[in-house]
Amino acid sequence: MLLSCARRLVSPSFSRFASTLVLVEHDGSTVNAATLNTVTAAKKLGGPIHALVAGESCKDAATKVAEIDGVEKVFVAENSGLKGQLAEAVSAVLLDVQSKNNYSHILANGTVFGKNILPRLGAKLDVAPISDIIGIKSESVFVRTIYAGNAIQTVESSDAVKLVTVRSTAFEAASATGGSGSLETLDTAASSDKSEWLEAKT
Repeated sequence: MLLSCARRLVSPSFSRFASTLVLVEHDGSTVNAATLNTVTAAKKLGGPIHALVAGESCKDAATKVAEIDGVEKVFVAENSGLKGQLAEAVSAVLLDVQSKNNYSHILANGTVFGKNILPRLGAKLDVAPISDIIGIKSESVFVRTIYAGNAIQTVESSDAVKLVTVRSTAFEAASATGGSGSLETLDTAASSDKSEWLEAKT
């Protein structure tokens, strides 16, 4: 397996305490198991961990996220415009939460869900997302796989906010119980005028 190093100097960084927002993947009532691994990755960054649960009806999922060990606060965004959790709508909510809280890191699962939303947020914030991390060396240095897992790359980012997707198999799952995070309902009118949710089939 090849090893490579890269330094990403995209925008000026500034020093501040680490704080992480985890974008939660869910189906309204059940939280995707990979979210527990993403929370573990967030713990390695240090600082408070908050979470965002967005959807048409997601209070049940938000309650479960509040019980995850290490999560201090859960933002709940419920709106009919978030039906299907379309990337355009969810990224707009993320942008609003980030503008009000100024997180140093925003993490999401390294799934289609996370990889669909964070690049859109990155475009709005003018930062470059870092995908599929398998390790964290510091608040700004991450290890990830490239070339379909055939090479490992160490990346340093100087972006003011780091947008990161996490490969779940690289981190242990946080405990789903034992936490006592608070719930905060967001007043949002999120919607998407570029796409419309129709249905999901399995």
